[in-house]
Amino acid sequence: MSNPRSFWRLLLPRLLQAIVVIWVVVTIVFFVTRLTGDPITFLAPVSASQADIEQIKDANHLNDPLPSQYVRFLWDAARLDLGNSFRTGQPAFQEVRSRLIPTAQLSAAAITFSLVFGVSIGTLSAVMRGTPVDLLARMIALLGQATPNFWLGIMLILFFSVKLDLLPTGGNTSKTSLILPALTLGSASSASIIRLTRSGMLDVLRSDFVRTARAKGVPEHLIIWRHTLRHALLPVLTVLGIQVGFVLSGSIVVETVFSWPGMGRLMIQSINSSDYPVVQTGVMLTAIMIVTANFIVDVCYALLDPRISSSAV
Repeated sequence: MSNPRSFWRLLLPRLLQAIVVIWVVVTIVFFVTRLTGDPITFLAPVSASQADIEQIKDANHLNDPLPSQYVRFLWDAARLDLGNSFRTGQPAFQEVRSRLIPTAQLSAAAITFSLVFGVSIGTLSAVMRGTPVDLLARMIALLGQATPNFWLGIMLILFFSVKLDLLPTGGNTSKTSLILPALTLGSASSASIIRLTRSGMLDVLRSDFVRTARAKGVPEHLIIWRHTLRHALLPVLTVLGIQVGFVLSGSIVVETVFSWPGMGRLMIQSINSSDYPVVQTGVMLTAIMIVTANFIVDVCYALLDPRISSSAV
């Protein structure tokens, strides 16, 4: 980076925005979860008297005014004390962390697949514009965006697991268990990346510096992979940051189809049982992951295109 000062001047406001976004999301979830129901049903045994119920509420600060609960929650969250699950009594962070790792693995595999597959097919489509290869690539992009995740997952199970007996039908029992869920979850993202890469490549291929490079006799493969692709990836990076949120939200459906022991299924169970600490912890960690991904995209933007960081001066 030629000008580190302008680089950090660009990123520091985005870091502050990220902190504000996480606070807003966590605040909204705190108040919304209080509207989902009374967790005392899961905290107190069936034979509990009214006095026992009141004692349990006092122990969990459920009788405190809502503003007091909110201030206590923010103070505890700042100290990384996110409370205990109402259902299991275990620390909420521990409950979420045990499910977060499988979800993170699935999301990372899906994003990696969508990026590698989408950029490769999109580049090939742009270079071979107007050929049957280009038509096939655009059809793949269209089908990828139009096909529901749950239907695609079921079809992949029927073909690769039931008919060919090549891959597991679900669960997380082996390394190959990740393949089908990752393909299912990354299909829609890869379709968007194919379209963006193709359009970006076509725009750059018509630019003056590409014509100049060709006139100087630079080999075509160097023009494509070293010069053109770098500029065409900027809009792809923007979509990739957004796709992290879609992948994490879509993992709920995919985890259900493939019985994947991830955070999505835990969140559904916790919402149904009004398990406030687990829901708040899960949403906060998810928000941190999404905001971090978008922050990394901003960093990559500034590294790939120095004009962006220099404009912050």
